[in-house]
Amino acid sequence: MDWYPFINSLRIALLATIVVFFVGLATAYYISRLPRLIKGMLDVILTLPLVLPPTVVGYFLICVFGPRHPVGALLAQAGIQVAMHWYGAVLASAVVSFPLMYRTARGAFEAFDCSLRYAGQTLGLSNTYIFWHIVMPYCKTGILAGTVLAFARALGEYGATSMVAGYIPGKTATISTTVYQLWRIGDDRQAMFWVMVNLGISVVVLMAVNLLENSSKTRGAER
Repeated sequence: MDWYPFINSLRIALLATIVVFFVGLATAYYISRLPRLIKGMLDVILTLPLVLPPTVVGYFLICVFGPRHPVGALLAQAGIQVAMHWYGAVLASAVVSFPLMYRTARGAFEAFDCSLRYAGQTLGLSNTYIFWHIVMPYCKTGILAGTVLAFARALGEYGATSMVAGYIPGKTATISTTVYQLWRIGDDRQAMFWVMVNLGISVVVLMAVNLLENSSKTRGAER
């Protein structure tokens, strides 16, 4: 049994989630404090990957990072080729899963009790200290839920990943692209195996999200 699709899928999902976690947190935190009109305009732009077909997102990424386009050509000169490489799948997965992290984290930040921030400021605490020691613990349930959802989305991504990284056994193959290729050649037994693997991971992820939501409701009731 070739476990490369499983290992590669986990690698891509983990790296994409790390990128999305920090970028999504920073973006959500600063946008949550902007005026409503500006916030609404930025929301539309940043949430587009969530509503666009993944193949369209992949096409846009190819148009930007493809070797025949300026950014892609510049990266190629530096020895970095995004298209048809596994780290191209990391980029595609990060872009597609970003809205889930951003929207969930923004909702958590907007629910934060600002009086706690003001109290920290009156005590002379820095904004960095307040963010990591007051805001983050308060919002951790929503942020963790967003992180889990982003990971699940990145793990199951197919459309954008197949456009950017393609399917190369032992190099770019993921669980999703492997299922399609096995179905295409008529190997239903192997395809079903990978379907069940993906299903098992999805069940675990959904259970984790439900546990986080229940934990949040319990703490809310105690307050």
